[in-house]
Amino acid sequence: MTAASPNNVEDLIEHIITVLNESGIEQIKDDLQKLHPADIAHLLESIPPEKRELVWPYIDNSRRGESLIELSEGVREGLMAEMDSQSLAAAVQNLDTDEIADLIPELPDDVIAEVLYVADREKRDQLNAVLSYSEDSAGGLMDIDAVAIRPRVTVAVTRRYLRMLNKLPEYTDKLFVVDRDNKLIGALLLSDLVTADDTQRIDEITNTRIHTFSVEQSQTEVAQAFARYNLMSAPVVDDGHHLLGRITVDDIVDVIQDEADRRIMAPAGLDEEEDIFAPVIRTSRSRAVWLGVNLITAFIAAAVIGRFQETISGFVALAVLMPVVASMGGNAGIQSLTVVIRGLSNGTITDKNANKVFIKELLVGSVNGLIWALVVTAITLLWFNNLLLAMIIGAAMIITMTSSALFGALLPSILRHMGIDPALAGGVALTTVADVVGFVSFLGLATIFLG
Repeated sequence: MTAASPNNVEDLIEHIITVLNESGIEQIKDDLQKLHPADIAHLLESIPPEKRELVWPYIDNSRRGESLIELSEGVREGLMAEMDSQSLAAAVQNLDTDEIADLIPELPDDVIAEVLYVADREKRDQLNAVLSYSEDSAGGLMDIDAVAIRPRVTVAVTRRYLRMLNKLPEYTDKLFVVDRDNKLIGALLLSDLVTADDTQRIDEITNTRIHTFSVEQSQTEVAQAFARYNLMSAPVVDDGHHLLGRITVDDIVDVIQDEADRRIMAPAGLDEEEDIFAPVIRTSRSRAVWLGVNLITAFIAAAVIGRFQETISGFVALAVLMPVVASMGGNAGIQSLTVVIRGLSNGTITDKNANKVFIKELLVGSVNGLIWALVVTAITLLWFNNLLLAMIIGAAMIITMTSSALFGALLPSILRHMGIDPALAGGVALTTVADVVGFVSFLGLATIFLG
């Protein structure tokens, strides 16, 4: 049965969900066969666990493995827990080596043993090789199935060799040219192979200036290079420049998507792999720690305010204006924090230019602090008809926005040196500092000049 086209796949998934909710599984068995594994994963993540249990048995083994790879970790764990060892092994064993390696940490020991038993020796060796590399490295990301050819053969011989392979690995845009010791010499685009003369030798049309990745390079660095140089695929080599595998653009899309999800979820203390239909107790437990951290920071700010309660009780206007100072300082800091986190992530901010970035953010914070201090001073003067109060909040605004912008710029580097992810902890730390500085500067100045 033909697969659903990209134009109507969303409608089909919506139809399946509607029928599942109204009629049950019998009405949509044929529709499930039209879905690509990625669409099956999307469907499963869009329905609660009890509906997944109805759908999953109707997904054949040839698509189950690919669907498991596409699922978020939380949903995948639930489905795998309901599968017996034989079914799980059958679903996994036909996956590519790098995909099996991704699932290995989540598979029961008996399933791993079954997969290794069924695999031929070459695949077992490849799997052991991939598992020896860090999950977040180029080695953990690479696909072993890279087509390698020798430099001294002719174009005609190479074409015959490719026909013998019957099928090229997915996303093959180039062949890798290696010597007898499997050392990488260069690459040959398939488009160049097609247009070359039959009698030409491969080394005559090989591009020796290609982008390669060390097996230990981080996935973030690899993703940045793919984006910068518009790569479709690239070889991975060891320290001796031996070809180990390749990384393709589909792998990079996953890395970028995972990173984007993490950056959206992390500031709120959420796990991007969490099942949105997970039990309430489990979800509450996973979020409780982050809420506890935020409660602590809130009490820190409250303690600062408490030190000035006599001043506040004498001037009610201070309580009205306090949130303005803290809020503006927090926003200025978040802007600097976001700019620096992005710069560190994409490599545009380095140890050599970081000081210039910090100085620039300090100046931006100062300029914006001055501009908005004038605005707030004018509004406060019109509102409360108190020039001294207006000048105090203006001065506090400059102090808070300048210091928050500087701290927001410095914080990501500080957290990185401490081994803490700035995307996760930066927002909470910055908000606390902005609140404390804002309250201390505003209430402190008020105590001095109004107290």
